[in-house]
Amino acid sequence: MSRYDADFQGFSDELGASFKRYGFAVIADHGLDEEVIHAAIDDAKAFFALPEEVKRLYHQPGTGGARGLTPFGVEAAKGAAAVDLKEFWHTGRELPEGHPYRQYMRDNLWPTEVPGFKPHFYGMFEALDQLGRNILKAIARYMKLGDDFFEDKVELGNSILRMLHYPPVPAGAPGVRAGAHEDINVITLLLGAEEAGLQLKDADGQWLEVAPPPGALVVNIGDMLQRLTNHVLPSTSHRVVNPAPDRASFARYSTPFFLHFNPDYVIETLPSTITDENPDLYAGKSIMAEDFLTERLKEIRLL
Repeated sequence: MSRYDADFQGFSDELGASFKRYGFAVIADHGLDEEVIHAAIDDAKAFFALPEEVKRLYHQPGTGGARGLTPFGVEAAKGAAAVDLKEFWHTGRELPEGHPYRQYMRDNLWPTEVPGFKPHFYGMFEALDQLGRNILKAIARYMKLGDDFFEDKVELGNSILRMLHYPPVPAGAPGVRAGAHEDINVITLLLGAEEAGLQLKDADGQWLEVAPPPGALVVNIGDMLQRLTNHVLPSTSHRVVNPAPDRASFARYSTPFFLHFNPDYVIETLPSTITDENPDLYAGKSIMAEDFLTERLKEIRLL
């Protein structure tokens, strides 16, 4: 990100090329406040260490896991037989009373057992939301759209900050920490985990380790942006594999921010991505972002 202001065109070209090739990019010097990040992660560790009956007070069944806790063993990758070996917390956008998007976005939950949870988590949400919008400007430049093309389409997006907890994995545990999947949203910003395990599936079918250095951010394309760009920017399968035996007793924490379109934005193939060699894959199949999200949440057993 240190190149963002000094050489925006070069930054955008290099970022876009990585996305086109892998669907992923690793960005150094992200500029986020490390104190805010560490405070939020410490709060998450404190929350997940609470007794199960206390954590369950923050679970809202039937809401698609939009806010609060999704307990261990609920979510599964699309088409997977086994559930993922994880639990997670969701924080979303705060909207004023009476805002029309409140029909799509629930109120946040805040655990009273962990002091500082709300300012730390929402501070992190806002920082990642702004960083994501900056990255979208670079994607717009790469795609030869106006630099602000995405701004009015994501300014009040139904975005989610997820704090993931993968507990230690007992010997012979069924399933994996996160089965192979593609993300639903526009782009995902992922702060590096302390424990290894993230892999992406390359175009030739090989699984590649994703191991960002300290202070770096992993960013990947989601299905909504893949659809909008007619697969010029691919949404790549990725997974979190179980740890090696010598690390099986260690928990893993990670923090993805799922940046979404505004709920009523209609996803329709960009005309500039339609060519003779790349015909429109979604002709006549435009869909509102909220409807697309709902379809996918059902597929992964959250609805």
